[in-house]
Amino acid sequence: MALLWTILSVSASLLLTPCLMFLVGLMFLASMGKSLGVRRLYVKFLLKIFEYGRENIEISKRQSQIKDDYEPKGTEECKTLANGNAKPVSDSPQDPVCENSCRQDGVLVNSSHVISHDLILQPDPEQNFNGIQNDTDKAKEELQRKSSYDTIKRDFELSDCFEFVRAGVEAIIEDQVTSRFEAEELRVCSWNLLTRTNRRYEFISWRLTVIWMGGFLLRYCFLFPLRVTICFFGLLWTLVATFLVGFVPQSSFKRILNNWVMLTSFRILARSLSSVLTYHNVELMPKTGGVCVANHTTPIDVVILSTMTTFSLIGQRHGGFLGILQRALARASPHIWFERGEVKDRTAVTQRLKKHVSDPNNPPILIFPEGTCINNTSVMQFKKGSFEVNGAIYPVAIKYDPRFGDAFWNSSRYSMMQYLYMMMTSWAIVCDVWYLPPVIREEGESSVSFASRVKRVIAKQGGLVDLMWDGQLKRTKPKPEWKERQQEEFSKRLKVE
Repeated sequence: MALLWTILSVSASLLLTPCLMFLVGLMFLASMGKSLGVRRLYVKFLLKIFEYGRENIEISKRQSQIKDDYEPKGTEECKTLANGNAKPVSDSPQDPVCENSCRQDGVLVNSSHVISHDLILQPDPEQNFNGIQNDTDKAKEELQRKSSYDTIKRDFELSDCFEFVRAGVEAIIEDQVTSRFEAEELRVCSWNLLTRTNRRYEFISWRLTVIWMGGFLLRYCFLFPLRVTICFFGLLWTLVATFLVGFVPQSSFKRILNNWVMLTSFRILARSLSSVLTYHNVELMPKTGGVCVANHTTPIDVVILSTMTTFSLIGQRHGGFLGILQRALARASPHIWFERGEVKDRTAVTQRLKKHVSDPNNPPILIFPEGTCINNTSVMQFKKGSFEVNGAIYPVAIKYDPRFGDAFWNSSRYSMMQYLYMMMTSWAIVCDVWYLPPVIREEGESSVSFASRVKRVIAKQGGLVDLMWDGQLKRTKPKPEWKERQQEEFSKRLKVE
């Protein structure tokens, strides 16, 4: 026992100095906003590994296809029916679907999708037809189509109602909303070697098996404890530094000091996730006294955006460790925290927002108008309250690269600790951030229209799908008036003049 204790003591003493030097160097680089480039080299190496794995998968599929060509006709169908699965789509290199999906970097194809939506239901019936957001006049003309009794008597066929029947069946099988609250799938021909990939690609060849096992050991035995250590150090620094800044009297010096502390803190936390961040149009970053709005994929969005500029945050007061962190942040800079009852009071929220924005010394306030996390493929309805505040709105588009890990937080399935564990055992967080030109509310423009206009700008820049639906459908049922409006619109299309 004494020998074991001696070995542990010597090992700890040998590792202590390098660890302290590493943390001090990390803090110094974070405070300066600099990087040695190790994470970017790491990401480039991962891409080569992923490409090697993809090539092995394609070779295996090609060999499997050649083997199947020698089997009697109907063998594949029999195997498929015996397994109770649908017939697989060809993934050979000659398959144009697979080939195109592999070429389009950043464009994801869900291999399980078998539905092509020609008629997509939206909260507003005028948005029901595919492509209507780009051709509103054409869609409105289509919606206003009516039939006379003579036309129906002469031309009506039972198939006239098939488009509505199909739209309903498609919505039941794979609707446009609930699919946005599931993990984003990778391309058909891609594999990122994560254990959560449910295709058993690691058993295709012994080389891939060795690579997969090496990646498992790297992520769980090296990266995970290292990231936890860095995260703990970052949180400890945040608590201590903001506590000390809180004693400094209100002045320009306190604002400068708080800005340095916040940037350093969030840069350390970003490094704890091996994040590789690319910022575009940095000259358009939000200015003091403004409102910054962005699409929302994960709580990490706050960390990603706060590594470049300091924000004031808005949200509900929490207890536990999160509450301690909120109080620490509030001591150093102005943030808006609401009690549970106040959050539902839209007037009180708007008034506090206006008061914050009216002070030019306050940092820009960061808001996620969707109100919930969406899976990095779409942007859903923006709440209008954030757009009732006078002043410029600074839109920001955020897009994560799912090849290195799924950044989406499905709060209905995973707790915050489970989610952070998944993030810290993924390869990395790779993200692009686009700062967009400030937008001002036009004269006579409603807050709802203003919110939709900003949402379209963010969706277009981030390559995201612009949806009309409220993200709160993640937790609640559709409003009855939505159903009534759809029924009314369908009746108009069948109405006889």
